[in-house]
Amino acid sequence: MVRIQRRKLLASCLCVTATVFLLVTLQALDTVENLMKVTGPPQGVTDSMQCFNDQRPLSNTRSSEHIKEVMVELGKFERKEFKSSSLQDGHTKMEEAPTHLNSFLKKEGLTFNRKRKWELDSYPVMLWWSPLTGETGRLGQCGADACFFTINRTYLHHHMTKAFLFYGTDFNIDSLPLPRKAHHDWAVFHEESPKNNYKLFHKPVITLFNYTATFSRHSHLPLTTQYLESIEVLKSLRYLVPLQSKNKLRKRLAPLVYVQSDCDPPSDRDSYVRELMTYIEVDSYGECLRNKDLPQQLKNPASMDADGFYRIIAQYKFILAFENAVCDDYITEKFWRPLKLGVVPVYYGSPSITDWLPSNKSAILVSEFSHPRELASYIRRLDSDDRLYEAYVEWKLKGEISNQRLLTAVRERKWGVQDVNQDNYIDAFECMVCTKVWANIRLQEKGLPPKRWEAEDTHLSCPEPTVFAFSPLRTPPLSSLREMWISSFEQSKKEAQALRWLVDRNQNFSSQEFWGLVFKD
Repeated sequence: MVRIQRRKLLASCLCVTATVFLLVTLQALDTVENLMKVTGPPQGVTDSMQCFNDQRPLSNTRSSEHIKEVMVELGKFERKEFKSSSLQDGHTKMEEAPTHLNSFLKKEGLTFNRKRKWELDSYPVMLWWSPLTGETGRLGQCGADACFFTINRTYLHHHMTKAFLFYGTDFNIDSLPLPRKAHHDWAVFHEESPKNNYKLFHKPVITLFNYTATFSRHSHLPLTTQYLESIEVLKSLRYLVPLQSKNKLRKRLAPLVYVQSDCDPPSDRDSYVRELMTYIEVDSYGECLRNKDLPQQLKNPASMDADGFYRIIAQYKFILAFENAVCDDYITEKFWRPLKLGVVPVYYGSPSITDWLPSNKSAILVSEFSHPRELASYIRRLDSDDRLYEAYVEWKLKGEISNQRLLTAVRERKWGVQDVNQDNYIDAFECMVCTKVWANIRLQEKGLPPKRWEAEDTHLSCPEPTVFAFSPLRTPPLSSLREMWISSFEQSKKEAQALRWLVDRNQNFSSQEFWGLVFKD
């Protein structure tokens, strides 16, 4: 979400620049100029700016003549009379919906034609049931197709509403778009940890959806490499500290570093690290098992992508890269960051991590050691033998990535990471659904049955959380939080089954009905 916020900030800056252009041009339009003297900037300008928020920047080649055409249309738009009426949630009523399509600052690639009157009936509606984007209305261009994206729930019963988009973390039983019509597709976007919403990770719920965008390589839009900006950053030597320097730094630094402030997650990583600390020195900077402090200016979690933080971590030989949950293809910055910095990750998390390593020897896998004691012994051996250690960074020193799966995944993904020149993964998700909906519309126009897309349990699946069983003399009793993840997962199975039964019934239901089924003997 930080990447999305940065993009919105950039879009806001561009909005301000565009507004200055528009206001200068307005002076040449007498009718609009007089209107501004009385009422201030036209509402159409404000609406256009809002619609432009979070979109890709306008092309630098757009001419002032094009801006003038836009302003002429804005003047015409402003002279039209619309009845304004609002709902309690701030969304406009259904009859006002077509006016949202009068947006003149749109995603790059959507051409402006002042002779064409956009009508809602011309475009399928994609309704964000989870208001992730915050957009009340935007006509988005997806290649040759265009769809109307909105969070306005008054479109629930509109005949052009074709798909409902859900953000996994916010997916809940409190309100669902039921009854579900035959032409209503459901799509889910979930890039986060399973602990955010365990219900989704069971077959009865994930298979409710037609389209998926998840961290699993098996989903319709895989987000497995969501934390990797590019192959180039893996090869970069910008932060690499030479081994000789690291050896000197070992006089005051431990061989291992650990930085976590989300303590006792479902992976039970803190138990492992606590046990490992009894066999080898670990510098722990986060709130979990902390024994070393970061500089004051880097203590904010938002600083973990700061240059200063990178410089500190890059001094270490090894970093404990433990995910907060153990799921196939759930791979976060904890894995990619050390590879970018030239630090060897000691990894625990995705069982399928070997499919994503830059080379066969680029990370130490915790799963290959039966006990932290053995892992500690292996790290001490590498720490004392430069030749053995350098084998783990040779790929980076040579700039050679041999993993074709990784190279292909990054090359073929339809979205970028921290790149304003590419769609972000939410844009890609929206367009994936839009394109598939249009494909079915065209099939039906030819008298053919639409293609039914369905999610499978492999699109989002994680095993039950477990805890490490180490010496009871050294490991404190299970904390209430660690116990909670196991019981929460077990209950989520019952919740998934209850939710599926109620949705298949295809009627609205109350929370009392839901919880009655969950706790039914």
